[in-house]
Amino acid sequence: MSASGGTKAIVAALAANLAIAVAKFVAFLFSGSSSMLAESVHSLADSGNQGLLLLGGKKAQREATPQHPFGYGRERYIYAFLVSIVLFTVGGMFAIYEGYEKIHDPHEIENWYWPVGVLVFAIIAETFSFRTAIKESNVLRGKQSWTQFVRHAKAPELPVVLLEDLGALVGLVLALGGVGLALATGDGVWDGIGTLCIGVLLILIAIVLAAETKSLLLGEAAGVEDVRKIEAAIVDGEKVTRIIHMRTLHLGPEELLVAAKIAVQHDETATEVAEAINAAEARVREAVPIARVIYLEPDIFSESEAAKGADSDALPGGPAQPAAPGEH
Repeated sequence: MSASGGTKAIVAALAANLAIAVAKFVAFLFSGSSSMLAESVHSLADSGNQGLLLLGGKKAQREATPQHPFGYGRERYIYAFLVSIVLFTVGGMFAIYEGYEKIHDPHEIENWYWPVGVLVFAIIAETFSFRTAIKESNVLRGKQSWTQFVRHAKAPELPVVLLEDLGALVGLVLALGGVGLALATGDGVWDGIGTLCIGVLLILIAIVLAAETKSLLLGEAAGVEDVRKIEAAIVDGEKVTRIIHMRTLHLGPEELLVAAKIAVQHDETATEVAEAINAAEARVREAVPIARVIYLEPDIFSESEAAKGADSDALPGGPAQPAAPGEH
């Protein structure tokens, strides 16, 4: 994990959430606001989430072992997935339960200046955390839109922190609206409605995070730009004439596996083929430094074999199964 990127954003979010969680809980004790209780649990859950991300980054740095020859890079994906589960259960479900209870049994908010003051403080602190996450993400985002960045980022920490901070800011606005309407109308139901909206928001964010980290856990290929660089690096036009087929797989955010069958000249000796493979591997590592594990299989390209198309039995998952009657 980049110390100047993901870790910096995580630490900023952790510091902000711990301070906010304490302030919100104190405000709940003095005011009895259910929005404040839901928000304090939300901030506490966020703090635990940042702790999980830091733990995942630490565990991912372990050296490869005979039992795990490709290392532990995917630990970061596992812990990011755990974050989505914690956000869903501890944050979202608790807020929905608390909002439901408050709607059915509303009561006035006491000492209104406590929740209002804490919410204003929390919005300022979360804005600082969100600004840090945006600044660090822009280094990696390039020309991608924010949606594309969240969907295609191979390192899970920054998208997780971005969505958490965004959810926290929107949740704080909802809480402030609920408390404000409850104070203006004298009806505590509005506080419960605000809490309920916070719960729905957190669950939606948790679902998005779970879907994205699940894709990373299953194993994603290199990005389009990296694939182009790898293809251009492998083929030199002399010793390696073309790529017959190639697969890439992220073993972790900063570790890529490349496996390819390459076409070499039919009259080359074993020594010349070995030298061509070594040279191709060196070019790939120079073009895409995260390509740490590279397997290149030499072969003689055949136009007649290529015309037959890909061998489905050789593809991951085996041959395509015929659809059952009525299925498409």
